[in-house]
Amino acid sequence: MRIERIEAIALRMPLPRPLKAATALITHRCTVLTRVYTADGVIGECFGNNEDAGQAEILRLIREELAPVLVGRDAMLVEDCWQAMQPATRDILRDRRLAIRAIACVDAALWDAVGKALGVPLHRLWGGYRDEVPAYAMGAYYRSEDDLGSVAREMAALREQGFAGCKIKVGALSPQDDAARVRAARDGAGPGFKLMPDPNQGWTYEQALAFARLVEPLDIHWLEEPCHWSNDRQDLARLRRTVPIPICAGQSEISAAGCRELMAAGAIDVCNYDPSWGGGPTAWRKVAAVAHTYGVGVLSHLEPQVGGMLAGSAPNGVGVEVMQPDRDPLYHALVANRPAIADGRMRLPEGPGWGLVLDRDVERRLAA
Repeated sequence: MRIERIEAIALRMPLPRPLKAATALITHRCTVLTRVYTADGVIGECFGNNEDAGQAEILRLIREELAPVLVGRDAMLVEDCWQAMQPATRDILRDRRLAIRAIACVDAALWDAVGKALGVPLHRLWGGYRDEVPAYAMGAYYRSEDDLGSVAREMAALREQGFAGCKIKVGALSPQDDAARVRAARDGAGPGFKLMPDPNQGWTYEQALAFARLVEPLDIHWLEEPCHWSNDRQDLARLRRTVPIPICAGQSEISAAGCRELMAAGAIDVCNYDPSWGGGPTAWRKVAAVAHTYGVGVLSHLEPQVGGMLAGSAPNGVGVEVMQPDRDPLYHALVANRPAIADGRMRLPEGPGWGLVLDRDVERRLAA
């Protein structure tokens, strides 16, 4: 299945209103839609990569550096293609993160082509562990109006929509004030709904410890990236030894080796590696395999169009993240056959490859 050409299209969509997390103000949802055209007529496609400032460079890398080394290769040999793209990451005079993200775009499209050629959904092609996975929302972004009340109502609504739990934004306030937000979330959601506070690396170790002790009675499913990035491996390991709440991290890593070091340090119980930021599904599956040997759970940060099947393929896959329309209007507009969520789970697509049906009118409008 010889590769003939590769196409990359930038898509950008404003959020209905800006959303505030602990360490970011989010105004747009951006992605790169990538297609791999083969001589057999199979077209692999996928979108991913929530990158704004570097989007133009990602497109250039795909078109000028990655496509030339892949045209003529066999798309069925995905690992060979992935290795052939790695030299793009080795230029020390530029931001290698963008090359890794460009590789991720192409890698996801290649896997779609393989699944379509074989007529198999990717989670089954990879061995298959389950056909549905727990579905977690992302919410409780900071608002100025009636914050605690809005958090409680939002959690109740998410439970009603069928989600198993929610990642809650914390980290911008004091540990005491953010603990009050988590208490409001538990009051709104009721028992059994999984709560995962996510400070986005917003706190010192001492602040994270104070917060963890305050929310420990609230049945916290995990605490995600609580500590500042500069010493997070050691701080997370120390926190994990001190409190009984499971610790999640990994989305800020850009390689399987980085995730391995988190595991080797005893820093995490769950690794939420981002395939669109870290080299694609090929890299994510390497992380999942290493995590399994450490007894660590895995999920894909964001991008449910790939995250569901990745989690479904791995025995240690813990679920899929699905952002709400106010956080990811692009996913909700572009994917015409979004999988249903009910009773806390997402049923995985049955179509070949990623099983995606994209709305071409939305694509044309966003690419204009």
